[in-house]
Amino acid sequence: MASTTRRPVAVVTGGTGGVGRAAVREFAARGYDVAVLARVRAGLDAAVEDVEAAGGRALGIAADVADHQAVRQAAERAEQELGAIDVWVNVAFTGSLAFFWDTSPQEYARMTEVTYLGQVNGTRAALERMRPRDRGVVVNVGSAMAYRSIPLQSAYCGAKHAVKGFSESVMTELIHEKSNVKLCMIQLPGLNTPQFNWNLSRMPRHPMPVPPVFQPELAAKGIAFLAEHPRRNMWVGVSTALTIWAERLAPKLVDLYLGRKGVQSQQTGKDAPRWGANLEHPADEETDRGVHGAFDTMAHERDPVLWMSQRRRGVLGGLAAAAAVGLAAACGRAARASR
Repeated sequence: MASTTRRPVAVVTGGTGGVGRAAVREFAARGYDVAVLARVRAGLDAAVEDVEAAGGRALGIAADVADHQAVRQAAERAEQELGAIDVWVNVAFTGSLAFFWDTSPQEYARMTEVTYLGQVNGTRAALERMRPRDRGVVVNVGSAMAYRSIPLQSAYCGAKHAVKGFSESVMTELIHEKSNVKLCMIQLPGLNTPQFNWNLSRMPRHPMPVPPVFQPELAAKGIAFLAEHPRRNMWVGVSTALTIWAERLAPKLVDLYLGRKGVQSQQTGKDAPRWGANLEHPADEETDRGVHGAFDTMAHERDPVLWMSQRRRGVLGGLAAAAAVGLAAACGRAARASR
């Protein structure tokens, strides 16, 4: 007799490459049916194959997340073909490596529309379906740069700051109406994704992620964990934690450091391919570029911050127990000394 158990449904925007593609694979491995929203047909077809190879149903939908109506139509189609959406993950973005004054108003607007308004559009489409059912999880993918901006990426940094502010506002509105729908954020470090082969660049050397660099699979594991264990915010990457804490403690010193080192740390002499900027149109519509970029040899496959975040209760409990033992020992020593 065939099983009637319903498989959960996830939607991933920007799911054809990098973090989005890794998230598609991670959800599929966890037993989800997955709808993938992106612009590149070759990548959509390959992502669908990934899900089907893991035993799930998949739907590849060509859509530009900057187009609100296209995102709404994609959400409707996903529910018609796969079922009610349980998880919606907003990953899609476009970026650049250029000084602000070398970036045109049109380029700036486009990066903002995709990276910021794309997440607004995705969240709106998800909540239109989740709120009436009073269940579901939205994961907005952020960055350490939502807290600490760096040179050469002012449009991306501004958009990620905006995603954080927008998400926090909507969180409070869901709390106000006592909704069981959860809106979460995850903040990521520099990752080895194909974005550095197709982002807009006006620098003399090849773009690279800010070290230390991590593999996209770590981000995907964090996204899927957050979808199944919703919380307000989650960090991935030691560098994410250090960046956020440094900004809180000494922002001016971070300004000075980034002003001196931040431009060169985002460029490499490595001979890596460039496929053209994907700002207005996909850089390469005929080729599936997959998950990883050109920096496998320097990318970390493990992260203690993610490990601890996934085991937060146990870690905090262990620290509390250790503190209690230490306090008891100190009190015992003090009592003996006073005799």
